[in-house]
Amino acid sequence: MKHKILLFAAFTLLFATSCEKDFLDEEPSEYLSPEQIAKASEKDPSLLKGSIAGLYALMYQAETGGTTDHDDFGQKGYDIYSDMISSDMVLGNTIYGWYSTLAKYQSTTDYTRIDAYKPWRYYYKIILGANTVIQALGGNDEEPTLADNKYIMGQAKAMRAYAYFYLAQFYSKGYGDGNAKILPIYIDTDSPNQPLSTTKEVYDLIIEDLTQAVTYLDGFSRDSKSQINKYVAEGLLAYAYAARGSNEDLAKVITLTEDVITNSGLRLNNANELVAKLDANGKLLNPESGFNNINNASWMWGTDLTLASNLDLVSWYGQVDIFSYSYAWAGDPKIIDKGLYDKIRSDDIRKNQFDPEVGGIESLPIYADEGYEEGDLDFTPVNKFFAPERIIGGQRQITTDYLYMRLEEMYLLNAEAKARLNQDGPARDELKLLLASRVADISYLDGLSGQALKDEVYLQTRIELWGEGKTYLAMKRNKMTVTRGPNHIYFPDESFPYNDDKLDFPIPQAEIINNPAITGN
Repeated sequence: MKHKILLFAAFTLLFATSCEKDFLDEEPSEYLSPEQIAKASEKDPSLLKGSIAGLYALMYQAETGGTTDHDDFGQKGYDIYSDMISSDMVLGNTIYGWYSTLAKYQSTTDYTRIDAYKPWRYYYKIILGANTVIQALGGNDEEPTLADNKYIMGQAKAMRAYAYFYLAQFYSKGYGDGNAKILPIYIDTDSPNQPLSTTKEVYDLIIEDLTQAVTYLDGFSRDSKSQINKYVAEGLLAYAYAARGSNEDLAKVITLTEDVITNSGLRLNNANELVAKLDANGKLLNPESGFNNINNASWMWGTDLTLASNLDLVSWYGQVDIFSYSYAWAGDPKIIDKGLYDKIRSDDIRKNQFDPEVGGIESLPIYADEGYEEGDLDFTPVNKFFAPERIIGGQRQITTDYLYMRLEEMYLLNAEAKARLNQDGPARDELKLLLASRVADISYLDGLSGQALKDEVYLQTRIELWGEGKTYLAMKRNKMTVTRGPNHIYFPDESFPYNDDKLDFPIPQAEIINNPAITGN
């Protein structure tokens, strides 16, 4: 048992280790190679399961972007990045300065900025870990025969595709004609530095990996929602097809999302799960709300955080939630764009997820006692995301869970694909299924068609998934223009098209220095 623990610890460190030479130092000599892992797994097959667990852990660990910065904490950190780049999330103040260069669009236009480096470092670290597992199982062309090995291979290929997909979002202007050179591709741990591959080549790999993952994960009964199962793989594949966006791709989005909706065993969130309801003193009446529990009936993929996860201020809650010991509570709130807030219908319960401009929760005794005055919490997501105790600045060790994907995304992708294929009636019907428990009067949808319907699906995506890191993806694939509301500190009321240089990252300076193969591309 002691040997098993030490081996797992070494393997986990392989994923977590940075390298001064280049981002993809394929086999640091002080750690286990894929060949050593494969040999050890013959004696103890559970080691490969442990390796996948270590890969998932990278998604929430601090400093996985290669820095000690307080915005460097895995996937949820880059969800904030993307929400701010798309401007639906506003940096309400800059007392501490985190995200200020991002909000100014300096990090997206200057390749020397550290914020351009962190996502690159994180996602390529995921790729290195996934490649290590794949190679330990025999390599990319291996077709496992044992069920457990199929499930591990499926998860590893899905994780590799997930990482390449997000890199393609952050470091390109969208799919376009597929010919733009955007990223180096690594599919094993032995390759030397690689040149930039085209968007088409990157997406071909993403789709191939996820298609195989769906097949390999058929029949996999996961231990927890922190693992990728068949339906999460189908969700990731639907996102990839939607981003590529041909008519054939969109038809596949419909098929994939309908399978998830019909067969995953999940359901849409209801009104009590969407918005906090408070009594006259500010006490929470519906503890099922808060988007803080992995057992939520609509969550497809997330992380069950515990004290053992060792998260504190450097976390998503440490940046966004005023009910955690956080920057948001201490003076750097993350709030909804006022232009988007104003577009939420008055009969939409999701408008209550945010503190309004006037008559907000500051007047309730529990908040007034903390010194909040009218206007202090304007547009904060106080009734969407929160630690369940709802004590201002209260949660210090983060045990509220992380959300990566939920069923509502599949309804929205389904409606979007149908609208883009000019299937207006089916698109309206899909949107009605989602909005029936959110908007009192959905009859207005009947009058929408063509571009107006496409715009409505996009708007509902922004409203439903605010703060979850998905608006940026929708903006890119729908080729939309971002218009900042008046409550932005930087560039208020200014507009930026999806392919503006400000809305994606340049390849970071460190990669250009350390990878001579990309010079001149």
